Formats: sequence, structure tokens, C-alpha cells
Amino acid sequence: MPAVSPTPQTLVRGGADVSVPPRVVLVSDQHTDTAARNRLIALLKDHGVDRVEVTGPDDPPPASGRGLTVLLGPDSRPDIAEALGDTPAPGRAEGYALRVGRHRDAPSVVALGGHDAAGQFYAVQTLRQLFRATGGDRWSVYGVRVSDHPSMALRGTIEGFYGQPWTHQERLDQMDFYGDVKANSYIYAPKDDPYHRGKWRDPYPADKLEELGALVRRATANHVRFTFAVSPGESICYSDAADRRALEAKLQALYDQGTRAFSIPLDDISYTKWNCDGDRAAYGDPGRAAAAAAQVDLLNDIQKNFIATHEGARPLQMVPTEYGNLTDTAYKQKLRSSLDPAVEVMWTGPDVVPPSITTAQAAAAAKLFGRKVFVWDNYPVNDFGNTSGRLLLAPYDKREAGLSEHLSGLVANPMNQPYASKVAVFGAADFGWNDRAYRAGANGRRALSYLADGDRRATAALRVFGDLEHLAPTSGDTPWQSQAPVLAGRISAFWTAWDGGGDRDTAVRELRTYLRSIREAPATIRGGAVQKGFTTDAAPWLDATELWGAAAVKTADALAAWQHGDRDRAGELVAASRALRDRAEAVRTTPARNRWGEVRPKVGDGVLDTFLSQAAARID
Repeated sequence: MPAVSPTPQTLVRGGADVSVPPRVVLVSDQHTDTAARNRLIALLKDHGVDRVEVTGPDDPPPASGRGLTVLLGPDSRPDIAEALGDTPAPGRAEGYALRVGRHRDAPSVVALGGHDAAGQFYAVQTLRQLFRATGGDRWSVYGVRVSDHPSMALRGTIEGFYGQPWTHQERLDQMDFYGDVKANSYIYAPKDDPYHRGKWRDPYPADKLEELGALVRRATANHVRFTFAVSPGESICYSDAADRRALEAKLQALYDQGTRAFSIPLDDISYTKWNCDGDRAAYGDPGRAAAAAAQVDLLNDIQKNFIATHEGARPLQMVPTEYGNLTDTAYKQKLRSSLDPAVEVMWTGPDVVPPSITTAQAAAAAKLFGRKVFVWDNYPVNDFGNTSGRLLLAPYDKREAGLSEHLSGLVANPMNQPYASKVAVFGAADFGWNDRAYRAGANGRRALSYLADGDRRATAALRVFGDLEHLAPTSGDTPWQSQAPVLAGRISAFWTAWDGGGDRDTAVRELRTYLRSIREAPATIRGGAVQKGFTTDAAPWLDATELWGAAAVKTADALAAWQHGDRDRAGELVAASRALRDRAEAVRTTPARNRWGEVRPKVGDGVLDTFLSQAAARID
């Protein structure tokens, strides 16, 4: 069976594989999604098809299509419904059915039927993962039947971190990536965009507005809902009609660019003071209940007089000032009792950086806010103190199966490094699509394969590197994902053999093999198969990893020399290892993208460095 991400609700074998001939007929009509059709044609040409002949369902079949016919459109279209046969159409938003069939006396057919336009697009994204190389330049398609739909309505990311925002080109690439992983939401909320927060009243300059418009269009082409967020809480006068008009003008400018989803984040602000005397007169002394009353007044106004009056606008989203716990307060009580039921409320989990999120916690949050909550998940974001010097490459994990019953959606807050963030976002999208089938380990391996475009050697190198960047901290003292679990296990086994009277030569040889893979991983990752953006994001960490790996290999050689009685050689190798370690510790994260600036990139810290120190101490 092929590996498909996100994991479909149902994927079963449906017959023999279908060969892909040089000429293919694509049957579509006016109800076929344009983005899906364009992606499908490109996909076929990438897999050995020289000519795609597009016809309508009522046109006579051309002779060139006797090899393979592909049907794309609504699942209710008669020819698609007939070709799908007993493959059930989900009948749910963004759902689709897919069937690959080969018949002895009739052309082979691939039927792609979507419940809606997004469903058609996602059917094509699944087909993208069903091709199998058969030798030379030829391909076949797995003979499968798929019935699929998302478990959560909203899935994707919120660019909500502090520090250097992503560039325009990086964001455009992210939209294509989200299309690949069936993520349908991107919330634009970079804290260090001055027009998002500090200068929220000011209109975007023309060139920046043009960029945002291009981003909206790229998102739309990938069936991603571009959500524009503006965060006025630091300075807004809630009772001031002029401020409300300024806020609506900011939203209108993005509506005119094609945006249909909006958010008003009110996080990371104080409710112990007002920004104007008018709010004291309107809402009383500052405090939890008064702040909630002012915010509800504003949000209900925007929902009623902007969202509801603009065609196609989605329900307003908001981030409460109390966004990361399960404590009932006067603030939450006011939101629960008075906020328009249509408004989506975001919640970061039981903590700002939660080590886990359970279904019971999500159910409790829904009671606190009077609606299903929309999770803003602060992973893999690395903008807080405990992440200094870290890439967070552990797979998305420790979110309980069944959360889809209690959430309206889930978006991950990524790192300042957009391409490195793809590992965790790949998992968050998979979890949001089918949380009950999600497996973190398998998903992490698929994410790395995606980054390496399926290249096995590069994927293996990424797995070694990702293990060294596995630690995921919280804002407290205890990480929620451990550091370098694979390497730690190998080192533990090595010391057990070394200290326990085992075969030391074999133990050294086996560990050295893995340490060599650490030393060589950076060169393999930079060899061309892995996305260039990832190698750029990870450059300081790759530089340091190569040096740490070289130091570790020297240490393994020193242990072997010591074991065979060559104490002088062992001492020389320990000294060489220390010199390489010094060079590794001198590497800095330059150019710096994070608020923590130019710091030492952390590589397997607490595991790799500890091994070097322990080995040197024993030899010395």
C-alpha cells in the first residue's frame, strides 16, 4: 500500500495498478476546479505523459485516450459517480472519493470526485502520492480506492511569532506547501510587522499591500484560507468610534485584495490599564471583567457591521487575552455570556507552550468559552527564551486522538525558519486531517522524505540531523520532547557494553558507524536533494553538526586506541576531538533570524557533548 499524507480516512486496494501511457485523456467540465485541473495536468506531465487531451463528459472519447482516462470534477457528475462505483463519496466539506481501475476490454480510469472544489484539489494531492516508478521513465498508479474527508474544519499555521517575519517569497512557498499537505488555513499575524500591531491604524504602504494581495491569490490557488489578523490591543480606545473606523478600514483594504477571513488577536496585552479615558467612562475601572466587556463590544461590532455585511466573509476569529489555561475568571465569564456565538475563539491549550493537549482539556476549554475552541498550538515556534539556539525538528506529537470532536480547528505557530518548520507543520496538518489515525513517528519520517523529495539517502541524513534537534522545550524547566533519543539510546547501549564486560571492539565499531553518519549528514543534506530553503534555514546547525560529528568520531577512535593499549595515540585523538569541539562551540547563528540573536546553535546538547566529556574523562 502506498504511504499517503495526510492519512486518508479510508484507503484500500481496489485492483491492479494502472500504467501511465504517454497520452492521457482528462475529462472535465465547467464545474471542475481550475486549480485542481492545472495541478493534475502538471502532475501527469511530471510522470511521463507527453500529451494531455482535455475533453468534456459528453464528448466522444478520442482514440488517444484508449490507454488511460482521468475524470475530475464533482463526485455527483454522472460519469464520475459511475466510475467510482462502490467507493463512497463522503458528502462532507473538502471530502473526495478516488478510484483507480483497470479493465480488460475498456480504458483504464482514474476517477477523482470532490464534494466541493477543495475536495477535487485534495483528490489530486492524494493522486500525487500514488505514482510508482516502474523502470526507466515509466510510471504506474496504485490500484486503490479512497474515501476521505478532514476531521477538523480548520488546519494550518499562524505566523504569529516574535522576531524577523518571513519574506514574501518564503510565504508564497508556504502556500504551495500547505496545498500539498491539505492545510486550508494561514493566519497572517507576525508580531514584528509594525502595521499588524504597533502601527495598526496606519494603512499598509502600496508595495506591501500589493505583496499581501499576491499572497492572497497564491493561497486561494492552493485552497488555503488567507486570514488577515490585525492586533490593536496595545493602543486601541475601544469606545472611540474613530478607532473602530480605522480598524474596519484596515480590514477593508485586505478585503479589497481578496481576503475573506479576518482575526482580531488581543493576546499579550494588559487589562490592568486603559489606553484612553473614554474607556474608563464606558466600561469602568480596568480589570478582567471590564477588559472583556470592552473587547466583546468591539468584536461583536466587527462581526455584525463588517463581517456580516461583506459577501463571502468568514466568521471573525479572535485571540483572548487569557489564551493559555483552564482557569475560569471574570474575563472568560464575560466572553462566554456575551461574545457573538459566530466568533471563533483561539486557545493555546492548557499552557502557553503545552506539553500535551487532551480531549478532556479541550472539552473544558469549550465550556469556559461557550463554544468549540480553535487551537493556536505553540509548536514548533522558537521565539522564547528556552528555545535559544534551537531548531525544533521533533515530529508533531502528544495531542490526543479524538480532539477533532472538541475543536473547530488547529493551527501551528511555526519557527522564524519557515522551511525547517515544515517538519512539524507536516504533522500538524496530518493530525488535523485525521487525528485518530495519526502516528507521530511515521509522520516524522514522511515529513523528512517530503523535504528530500523522496531521496532515500538524503532522508536518512535528515533523520540523523533531526534526532540531534529533537528537544522541544516548554516555558518551564521540563522539555516535552527529549533530546536525541536515537543517539542517546545508542550511547547508553555502548556504555553498557563497555562497562559491563561486553565486546568492546564491536561496541566501538557500531557506535562509530553511527557517529560517522552524524559527521557526514550535513554534506548529504546539502547535496541537492533536500529543499534549498531548509539548508539555508539550518546552515549554522549543519556547520556545527559536521564539527560535532567529527569530534565524536575522533573520540570513538580514541576509545579504540585506548582499548588496544595505545595510550599515546588515544591522548592525541582526544586532543583532536577537543579542538573540533572548540570549533563547533564557536559557530554562531548568523545571520540571526530570531530575537535570541547570534548564539551557539545547539546540537544534541546534553547527549553528544556529554558522551565526549565522559569518554575523555575515562581515557584521561
